[in-house]
Amino acid sequence: MTDPDSTPQPLRPPFPAHWLADVLASDGGVVHLRPITPDDADRLVAFHAKLSERTRYLRYFGPYPTMSQRDVVHFSTVDHHNRVAFVGILGDEIIAVGRYERLLDVGDGKSAEVAFVVADEHQGRGLGPILLEHLAGAAAENGLTMFVAEVLAENRNMVSVFREAGYQVSRSFEGGVLRLEFAIDPTEALLTVRNSRERAAEARSVRNLLSPQSVAVIGASSDSAKVGNAVLRNLLGAGFTGPVYPVNAEHRSVRGVRAYASVRDIPDDVDLGVVAVPAESIDAVLDDCLAKGVKALVVVSSGFSETGPDGVAAERRLVHAARAHGMRLVGPNALGVANTGPAVQLNATLAPVLPHPGKVGFFCQSGALGIAILDEAARRRLGLSTFVSAGNRADVSGNDLLQYWDTDPDTEVVLLYLESFGNPRKFSRIARRVARTKPIVAVKSGRHAVPPALKATSVEIDDSIVSDLFEQAGVIQVGSIAQLFDCAVFFGYQPLPAGPRLAVVGNSSALGVLAADAARSEGLVVGDPVDLGPQATPEQFAGAVSAAIEDPDTDSVIAVFVPPVAMDPEPYAKALRDAARDYDKPIVTTFLAAEGIPDVLAVLGPDGNPARGSVPSYPGPERAALALARGWRYAQWREKPVSNVVRPERIDTDRARQLVHGWLEEAGGEGRWLTDFEAAELLACYGVGIAQFAAASDEEQAVAAADALGYPVAVKATREQWRHRPDLGGVRLDLDTADAVRRAYRDLAAASGDPLLYVQKMATKGIGCAVGMQDDPSFGSLISFGLGGLISGLLGDRAYRVLPLTEDEAVELIDAPKAAPLLSGYRSAPAVDKAALVDLVQRVSALGDDLPEVRELVCEPVLASPTGAELTDARVRIGPEPSPVDRGPRRLR
Repeated sequence: MTDPDSTPQPLRPPFPAHWLADVLASDGGVVHLRPITPDDADRLVAFHAKLSERTRYLRYFGPYPTMSQRDVVHFSTVDHHNRVAFVGILGDEIIAVGRYERLLDVGDGKSAEVAFVVADEHQGRGLGPILLEHLAGAAAENGLTMFVAEVLAENRNMVSVFREAGYQVSRSFEGGVLRLEFAIDPTEALLTVRNSRERAAEARSVRNLLSPQSVAVIGASSDSAKVGNAVLRNLLGAGFTGPVYPVNAEHRSVRGVRAYASVRDIPDDVDLGVVAVPAESIDAVLDDCLAKGVKALVVVSSGFSETGPDGVAAERRLVHAARAHGMRLVGPNALGVANTGPAVQLNATLAPVLPHPGKVGFFCQSGALGIAILDEAARRRLGLSTFVSAGNRADVSGNDLLQYWDTDPDTEVVLLYLESFGNPRKFSRIARRVARTKPIVAVKSGRHAVPPALKATSVEIDDSIVSDLFEQAGVIQVGSIAQLFDCAVFFGYQPLPAGPRLAVVGNSSALGVLAADAARSEGLVVGDPVDLGPQATPEQFAGAVSAAIEDPDTDSVIAVFVPPVAMDPEPYAKALRDAARDYDKPIVTTFLAAEGIPDVLAVLGPDGNPARGSVPSYPGPERAALALARGWRYAQWREKPVSNVVRPERIDTDRARQLVHGWLEEAGGEGRWLTDFEAAELLACYGVGIAQFAAASDEEQAVAAADALGYPVAVKATREQWRHRPDLGGVRLDLDTADAVRRAYRDLAAASGDPLLYVQKMATKGIGCAVGMQDDPSFGSLISFGLGGLISGLLGDRAYRVLPLTEDEAVELIDAPKAAPLLSGYRSAPAVDKAALVDLVQRVSALGDDLPEVRELVCEPVLASPTGAELTDARVRIGPEPSPVDRGPRRLR
């Protein structure tokens, strides 16, 4: 145990701002985490006084009933370096404390003793592991590598915290006390445990929103023109299975339901609060909700970031206050949330009618668009499990919903309408896990600007990066809401195709040809359409569809049916329904040009609603082919085995970190571009070599450099505007004599106006490529690949991936640009050594993942040839490490 009477260290400057965090407990509630300050002295005394005797005994190894004034000062005054302490805050009270103290007299001074204690009523909420994560993050920043903890052997709960955190713990036992030691460097096992806990906590917080036992409508109104009336009406009309409590200070009842003046006055527990009061009145609502123990809020009120700068500030205060009160928040300016499950039947939205229950979860941001989406889903008979319209998305986001839907047995398909991204790197990590079992269909709007209401929590992202992000994560991207629903009815009711082979059967030759052409343009393999003619009988139609789907060379079927005269469509529909029910191959149709799941094609479940096996219909064959093609591409992605990150050999990470930290220290912590020689030294730590070069400031130095390097050589201008500009003639190649070097030096020095030139050993000629790494403000580190040259750059023919790259993703990155076939041997040209390019991008990936201080890296040109890939130039920019995007201790954005 650390002596509580030891002399405190002098107070250092304020703690790093990124140590402040809102975190999710295991029950989905929010706790604010921050470093302790001397102003917390009274709170700390109150916290200690409320601890049970048993808790105090286990923490302090003795009774310790009261804290002396000296102890209070010691524990509340830290230096944020050798002594660090975090407090968990709920409302205005401390509910947990964690601390470490550096062991200056042990080893190399890189160890610290760690301890924490949680208020009795908040034990079991997972706060111990969260404190440990944030203490470890702060310790690593302060140069510590090891934690030590002394725990009474009988304190099994505390021992389990350390054991289950993912650390490799060594133990020793003496006199009833366990001494635990563990390195705090994040391992793969530690990150797995951390992500698993994050997933469970975020899913639980959303479950509090979507499956409440009771709901209070705060601002319920008797005026039918107000949103407070609409929300209450819709809750009651949907048949919510729990109690609904209107909150209205002026009326005893609203819509015939007993009303209460405030949330505090409600006699029973309240899980969810739907807030429909003016923006300026919300502060009092939050205090009441904290006192009542409300778990989550849906704020349908407007008047926040969508109104301008003042609204942005008000919205930030709202989120901060809600989290400080332990609540998650949907909105503000939200349409609301819904859960169609028969055990819940929640319609806490402004939409009067919901689609029938189904297996599709839907997330969108715009409230007005949300109403149109719900209407369209109902019209197409697409059943929804849950629906969330996040409005300004100040807190709960699409990432939270993905965590929930991942384990929700009532959701089999996920639909996302995204206007912006809050944390795309985290989206990528979660989506690629969810998409392994559940299709995610997404449409990304707002291509040219982030909506005003979302600018506070979003960044603009290039469309090509979004497309590559979706592809990497297995997300099915579509271009419109119509395509979103086209895919939804396919994935919701039909199996995935096992291959690309498609049969087209129908009674219209024109539509059959259109279907075949559309399918081929989407990459499907189509035989000649089977044309039954307009006079085909139901038996002939049924036989042709069955024959097509029974064919072992067919993976899916498009059935075209347009009757030439008025006739009963039921027998033809039965043929399609029976085929879809009897065979495990997908069938889609253009039946009567209907859209969605027509009654005649629906296979009804026990609840009387369309179930799996129902046949989707599309207005035209082109849309049917697009949905099938998306299904096949997704099936291909899902069948790929999960690939792992591979770190190539010959990597010296410690040396690279030493170099970068030294350069930053020399620059006073400010960022700068590395010199060419520094860039070469850094890349060499990762096994990336640049063709040898030397600087020359006159002709004789140039010749001496060429002699030392060995002929042939190149002479290159060094000024920035001459780099990678062959049109300016800033390089002379294949110089094999001293006289040639002298002439080249004179010409380039005169043309560029700079006597400093480089003499470089000639690399093997090949196809010029460019490998880049950049620190994106939303994704974190991105790697890009494309062929070099002005034309490729002008056309934006670059492929992007989020780091770190897996083995398969490195291969896919090389093959992704449109010009990539040139690398495989186009026409009579020989194929290049693509394995060497894959190795190069893997090394750049490792560098970007290891060194967040490397903010930008450009390797161009990389000359790819049949014998390898040689780099002739690189530019590297370093800077202070950015705030972690999806790295480090768990926190809400």
